[in-house]
Amino acid sequence: MTDKTPVIVLGGSGYVAGELLRLIALHPRLEAASVISSSRQGESISAAFGHLASSYPTKQFVSEKQAIDMLQNASKWITISAAPHGASARLIDNFLNKAEQSNVEMCVVDASADFRYSSSERFMEVYGQAHDAPHRLNSFSCAVPEHLELLSTPHAAQPGCFATSMLLSIVPLLKLDLAKPEFFVSAITGSTGAGRTPRDTTHHPMRQSNLFAYKPLSHRHHPEVCDIARVCTGSDISLNFIPKSGPFSRGIYATVFATCSSEADSESITAEVSKFYRDSDFVTVESTPPKLKDVVGTNNAVLSISVDNGTIAVCCAIDNLVKGAAGGAIQWANRLAGWPDSEGLKIVPAGWV
Repeated sequence: MTDKTPVIVLGGSGYVAGELLRLIALHPRLEAASVISSSRQGESISAAFGHLASSYPTKQFVSEKQAIDMLQNASKWITISAAPHGASARLIDNFLNKAEQSNVEMCVVDASADFRYSSSERFMEVYGQAHDAPHRLNSFSCAVPEHLELLSTPHAAQPGCFATSMLLSIVPLLKLDLAKPEFFVSAITGSTGAGRTPRDTTHHPMRQSNLFAYKPLSHRHHPEVCDIARVCTGSDISLNFIPKSGPFSRGIYATVFATCSSEADSESITAEVSKFYRDSDFVTVESTPPKLKDVVGTNNAVLSISVDNGTIAVCCAIDNLVKGAAGGAIQWANRLAGWPDSEGLKIVPAGWV
């Protein structure tokens, strides 16, 4: 072990885990100590993520038991879960129990869906399965980091990628009373948003040069956005969301439509939302619509606002794997550790990707 804070990565062989490992390798205060994968235990990380070979030339995936046996090697740990929903809660609960038994300090960031809801009943309603650690729910807070200034719980949960892209627009409009609480959203995501396991809708011949909607008005991030918006603003909303799959690997481009709550123009609302995000290291409001190439690979989010005839349209571009998942999780890890949100996350966009 080094003097860096050791990190346990759960669900270590998926796309979000790969991004976590990339970001941890860039972070000055974090070290990937245990990367858990039940399906690839004993294999090298570079075999799963060839682009990370120079950062992890010899490191291997380990089992849950091997990671638990390592807890005595440090007094403080950060655990970040990229495990599938339904699996994450049990893993997190087990590691927190083992940390308590070993008398070591551990904070957790969940990038899965298991701790995004405040009750097991709500989780059951959305995901159709029982929650494996309902007694842990009240120890997690879930929000986009920019929307929750003070964290009152020992652990945090990162909203989903689509949810993040919508909340970045919806929360300031609600909190500043700039829009009526009914929102219409069209958002396009890259194929990495569907995970690493191949499916018909992620197969290259189906995805390339193609664009299609799926689960219109019934996507599971719909109730998540409504619940988190209520927590962050105190207001209930009506949401009408059409998700779409785009012919690119990473990024989300979300367009949010709403009705102005009073007479306003593009300049005034842009100024208000810019002021809302003035202390953010990652969220900017620009005068022209954003481009995915300007944010892919980074924790940045770029918004633009147009107003006409009482209608507000906010365009938001993020990287689904970074700001919408791994980057947001690292941002929460920084916050839990008492470091600046931007620690290890100031990444220059590649541009031509």
